[in-house]
Amino acid sequence: MSQEETEVSSGKIPVGVSSCLLGERVRYDGGHKGHSFITRTLGEYFEFQAFCPELAIGLGIPRKPIRLWRADKQIRCVQIGDTSKDYTEALSECADEQRHWQEKLCGYILKKDSPSCGMERVKIWDETMPVREGVGIYAGRLMENFPYLPVEEEGRLGDAVLRENFIQRVFAMRRWHKLADAGMTVGGLVDFHARHKLILMSHDQLAYRRLGPLVAETNKDNLADNARRYLVEFMSALKTRATRNSHVNVLQHIQGYLKNYLDTQDKQELVKTLEKYRKGQLPLIVPITLLNHFFRKHPDKYIERSYYMNPYPEELCLQNVI
Repeated sequence: MSQEETEVSSGKIPVGVSSCLLGERVRYDGGHKGHSFITRTLGEYFEFQAFCPELAIGLGIPRKPIRLWRADKQIRCVQIGDTSKDYTEALSECADEQRHWQEKLCGYILKKDSPSCGMERVKIWDETMPVREGVGIYAGRLMENFPYLPVEEEGRLGDAVLRENFIQRVFAMRRWHKLADAGMTVGGLVDFHARHKLILMSHDQLAYRRLGPLVAETNKDNLADNARRYLVEFMSALKTRATRNSHVNVLQHIQGYLKNYLDTQDKQELVKTLEKYRKGQLPLIVPITLLNHFFRKHPDKYIERSYYMNPYPEELCLQNVI
């Protein structure tokens, strides 16, 4: 059983989700947008907390659909065919009213294109042609209130890289919540950073260089402020897509811990494997598996405790396609 499997065995990870994505018939036409990957695969690890802001503000089923409308340089959320029925403030206030449970979440999956829940590229209408540059009112306020929260749309989960990125951030957020719930300490923050260094290196080298000194200068007096700063920048850094070249840099860095232990044949095998991965001929899981094999023979405590080598349960099989 891997490190992460042990963590989730005591309880699933709390993740918010638009109710319609779980198959709940809450859409304006009484339908739903059930998503099998969310309910079946992610549902094995995530404890979904479903919410529909349109129902929460009193809109019934069925109901007249709403959309984003540009009026006097402002973006409003109004009923189609009757712009006097404006739900902008109601949806924004609704998001604020949910903060008591949202603050405990490790991620949120939103319904794409929704004027209430869309994360990006939601249609904004005016007197001419709609443009895809809007954000759902509820979703926008959610992300404003929790800038560090991993948020994704169900449509983007079909992209292997985006899916990998989101799930990695959710598990990282889970670990942060556990750290905070146990009582944040300077030592705890130092350990959290040490175990995520290699992941940070694979996503954002600049953030990696900034966060190290931030952690190093943390003491009991500035712990609360520095922890908040760390979380926001850490989660922002993880949003940056890790590339094959950045992964190769990290893998070569890890290889350095084995330089005094591998024979010529093992070194050549590792070099060839990294080059094949760099060229896109192998998925990331292959060089990581090979490195883990070598470290079982030549253990290193730092590498063993790094989440880069075992980021989440093997059953998700995400690194097989990266």
